[in-house]
Amino acid sequence: MLDVLTIGRVGVDIYPLQIGTPLADVETFGKFLGGSPTNVAVAASRQGLRAGVITRTGADAFGAYVHRALRDFGVDDSQVHPVDNLPTPVTFCEIFPPDDFPLWFYRTPTAPDLQIRPEELDADAIAAARVFWLTGTGLCQQPSRDAHAAALAVRAGRPHTVLGLDYRPMFWADPAAATAAVAEALPQVTVTVGNLDEVEIAVGTRDPERAAGLLLDRGPELAVVKLGPAGVLARTRTETVRVPPVPVTVVNGLGAGDAFGGALCLGLLRDWPLERTLRFANAAGAIVASRLACSAAMPDHAETEALARAAQSEPASSTAAVGGEDR
Repeated sequence: MLDVLTIGRVGVDIYPLQIGTPLADVETFGKFLGGSPTNVAVAASRQGLRAGVITRTGADAFGAYVHRALRDFGVDDSQVHPVDNLPTPVTFCEIFPPDDFPLWFYRTPTAPDLQIRPEELDADAIAAARVFWLTGTGLCQQPSRDAHAAALAVRAGRPHTVLGLDYRPMFWADPAAATAAVAEALPQVTVTVGNLDEVEIAVGTRDPERAAGLLLDRGPELAVVKLGPAGVLARTRTETVRVPPVPVTVVNGLGAGDAFGGALCLGLLRDWPLERTLRFANAAGAIVASRLACSAAMPDHAETEALARAAQSEPASSTAAVGGEDR
């Protein structure tokens, strides 16, 4: 039984080693494992959890690299298989700290990880995972959307079934299609995680407290709204907690949310108080934001705990929540 099992996007990140340089002028690059749910599995493994990923690669050299990287990170790759005639996706970015990191996804007309089919799923592994993590991107095309629906049916609403909203506009015909797909998934998950752009797509507002309430109205028991430089807000039906950010010098903000996700999984599984979970996850995200890579930058438990303790002097705000109604 895995502690954390994720499903969905994988690829190879080709990141410039020259910071502050337009992509057209970059001459040196580094190669890293990428893809949000894959990075969450890596982050969870680095926190000491048994993690695996369900995904697909091309039958190519980059696919072989994905397998090797997953094993090196201690992530179970037994549910990662090749798809013929489709290349393993690559992603390029530009790095302009502190907050400008444009991405170029090479995944057209489709990607292997969007070819996961319902009949290929290991239902026993999905049911047994202590945390099952899926993302909004996995809902953007068929047959992946049906595979995600089948996985949610297997989970049957058991804790902890997590939807990382992961909205990438280039993967959708229009925002309304993403909103509709997320609306179908929300009643079947117990936790949602997203930034302000993503919760706006999901529930139509950027106000974090109102967005969290609307998410809870649709079924989840915990809604986490990442506020970037303003920290993070999380809400259950009885509590609202807002935690300040951990100050760091940002090198590359990409991957920080996935580090947050892996650390969040640890807090959920250890049944920590919500404030402690958020502070710990914030610290993990901050560490990755201070580094160049995503997967290779994920911190271990001791490093994350040390930064979380050092940053604990910043007060959190905690209030009793009235409920999940639209306000």
